[in-house]
Amino acid sequence: MKIALISPKGPLYRHRGGIFRKSLRYQPLTLTTLAALVPPELHAEIEVYDEGIQDVPDDLSADLIGMTVITGTSKRAYELAARFRSQGKVVVLGGPHVTLVPHEAALHADAIVVGYAEDAWPELLRDFAGGTLKNEYRQALDLSLDRPDMPFARRDLFSGRQFLTQAVFEATRSCGHDCEFCIAPSAWGRKQLQKPVSWVVEDIRRVGQKRILFIDLNLVADLEYAKSLFSALIPLKVRWFGLSTVLIAHDRELMELMARSGCRGLLLGLESITAGSLGDANKRFNSSVDYARLITDLHDLGIAIQGCFVFGMDHDSLDVFEATAEFAIRTAIDLPRFAVLTPFPGTPLHKRLADEGRIFTRDWELYDGQHVVFHPRNMSPQQLAAGHERAWKSVYRYSAIARRLWKAGAIEPLGIAANLGYRFYAHRLHRFYNCDWHLSVLPRRNAGVSQDPTHSLVTLSGETPLSHPARRQRSDPASLELG
Repeated sequence: MKIALISPKGPLYRHRGGIFRKSLRYQPLTLTTLAALVPPELHAEIEVYDEGIQDVPDDLSADLIGMTVITGTSKRAYELAARFRSQGKVVVLGGPHVTLVPHEAALHADAIVVGYAEDAWPELLRDFAGGTLKNEYRQALDLSLDRPDMPFARRDLFSGRQFLTQAVFEATRSCGHDCEFCIAPSAWGRKQLQKPVSWVVEDIRRVGQKRILFIDLNLVADLEYAKSLFSALIPLKVRWFGLSTVLIAHDRELMELMARSGCRGLLLGLESITAGSLGDANKRFNSSVDYARLITDLHDLGIAIQGCFVFGMDHDSLDVFEATAEFAIRTAIDLPRFAVLTPFPGTPLHKRLADEGRIFTRDWELYDGQHVVFHPRNMSPQQLAAGHERAWKSVYRYSAIARRLWKAGAIEPLGIAANLGYRFYAHRLHRFYNCDWHLSVLPRRNAGVSQDPTHSLVTLSGETPLSHPARRQRSDPASLELG
């Protein structure tokens, strides 16, 4: 059996290297884990294709083709599916978009996978081999990631030279919160699934790199698990970047443990600097945190910050862009980033805006965190788009970069390079929105935590990502579905 696994990309993101002659992305974990889940008794030949760094052949030599689909890539996925099905090949679709709108996706595939794939994907492949393929496969109701047969991702299927790093890991899935714009609660629920800490440690040991990236939606959703994981990382002497909520501000002991475990960068979903907009997003818990104090505390611990904001919420007025950009500069956020509010299908936000008649396009290719697809309450779509671009350019002015990095203590060459990279994208958003710079390690002045400058690294992710819109949907989500 020959299997091809594809991560399709829309035209903005397809096979782009940006300002460097190398893909500025981390290696996607979804395809390599799906490859690892292929039952060994099938003796399958597996090829993986990520359109972010390579072209997909017009005529694949494969019996079965699986694609992971987010909303922004669904149009491209459907195009590829139509092409390969016309050639007589069997096409399987999965991922966040498929999980959220299965009836739409089923029109373009021979079979779909809804939800996580640990049980459904091997079952589908065995059925295909036996000639009994069904139209739909769903996540097992009793799914657990604490299993003795959990395989390690087949990272060897991608060339390490194609990505800035292959050291990408996942310890948990899902998040306990229910933010209105986030797809996670709608697609996978709010119960966090956890891999055994010992398994995560072994995965890190097997890869053998000292600079690593966790793509979990919220590493600190379960405090006891998080503390166990961070304690286990200390002997490994790694330097890691991950995602967290701002609620760590209320637990100084936890932040200090994160620093001791090697945390050198966090992506924080700050979303907005106004309480009204946080309420719009159903993220009122952010209002309990003094952002400026949290940023200072993390900097004092040697932890860099990628602070993410969303524009377009109902309490946002025309002054939100300049006010947010100035806040990011004044508080010395290492890498600020901005997204346009996006009502992904299946989310409470999409339902609300649709009920109010405010969504003006369902061209899924535009659902990428950059394009405006709805009518904001206090401004026009054109004003939202212009303000979003203005904020990017404001924080990445040379003077703003210098002011932020000097105050943050991140004036090392890599910190400057990361900001100059974002500056490049800020002035070319219409051409390059694939600017998911992640601060695996952003060097700064020594402050309470010993640092080895040889461990410094700046990496860029695939969308999530994933990126901040990565907390909404991403091209290689931590949620291990076909997606």
